[in-house]
Amino acid sequence: MLSALIKQEEKRQQETVNLIASENYPSEAVRMAVGSVLSSKYAEGYPGKRYYSGTKFVDEIETTVQDLARKVFTTDYHVNVQPYSGSIANLAAYLSFMQPGDPIMSLDLAHGGHLSHGHKVNFVGKLFDRYAYFVEADSHRLDYDTIEEEATELKPKIIVSGASAYSRQIDFKRISDIAHSVGARHLADISHISGLVTTGLHPTPFPSTSSGQAAADYVMTTTHKLLRGPRGALLFCKPEFAKEIDKSVFPGLQGGPQMNTIAGIGVCLEEALMPEYKIYCQQVIKNAQALATELQKLGLKVITDGTDNHLFLVDLRPLNITGQEAQDRLENIGITVNKNAIPYDEAPPQNPSGIRIGTPAITTRGLTEKDLPALAKKIVEALKQ
Repeated sequence: MLSALIKQEEKRQQETVNLIASENYPSEAVRMAVGSVLSSKYAEGYPGKRYYSGTKFVDEIETTVQDLARKVFTTDYHVNVQPYSGSIANLAAYLSFMQPGDPIMSLDLAHGGHLSHGHKVNFVGKLFDRYAYFVEADSHRLDYDTIEEEATELKPKIIVSGASAYSRQIDFKRISDIAHSVGARHLADISHISGLVTTGLHPTPFPSTSSGQAAADYVMTTTHKLLRGPRGALLFCKPEFAKEIDKSVFPGLQGGPQMNTIAGIGVCLEEALMPEYKIYCQQVIKNAQALATELQKLGLKVITDGTDNHLFLVDLRPLNITGQEAQDRLENIGITVNKNAIPYDEAPPQNPSGIRIGTPAITTRGLTEKDLPALAKKIVEALKQ
């Protein structure tokens, strides 16, 4: 029965136009690593300091993946490759130096942030005293001057940057400067844009020796979005925070690492070092910008009037339909998107006023700008029916 269901899901993926910004298709090599014999090996601890024997080869695998991660992101930061997910990695960063009740600043969920950045329904919002910052009401872009004013007043322990639904470039240097000026640390969550960072298509939160750029103290990315790897995470930190980060991940939050997943991450990192990967990321941006433009030509309202990255939001209020209705209509014609809140949305999160559209998956499938006018037409026809 389960085998049949997996085949049905495979068929659905093959026959669907996937515009979910956080989804992608890993290569066969990545899937083989995740399904390998490594799935049966316990390896609690870290290379050279395990609590089990028989770890000679998994030690080499983990250190190799760490080296690959630093090479891909062009950094000498320490990196922990064991977090099971981005949410766990973010929590590990917080708990490595913060106490329950400490103040945290992050982008509001409805304005593009993420649950694990401190939303009240998430464990982070329950543990810490979270203050949200917002995008501007008119431009829907980040207002760094206001963020600085609020940080100066609130004195947070950490400022979180990064987003799950923000279509413009993020000034990591400015946020690092703001955080450090008020005695806070800066966690940059680049899960959605990691591939763009690695290929120089988005400013990096890591140190830049050429510009003397202020850097984030922690950088986290998931590995299953633009990186096209398995569901896992990488947690980077400045070398002086390495010991507390490793202790926070294990034994603080996790048990044995999933060595098969770590190997799969290593494979996707090897793929990200290939010249073809930058071409792919460039095409992702071209596709997102072209699709946003085509939808606007056909009368849809795109938040910020376009995008700098791989995604954008559509405001459905002029069409008098909800995000849920839009999501369902599109799924009925074989196009998957996700309903999403838009800035200053008065609708409930369960049925918001927007949808999020992303192009990583369709770019992996080979679509280019020439395919997008027809796709945009199908989307608009479904939404305006």
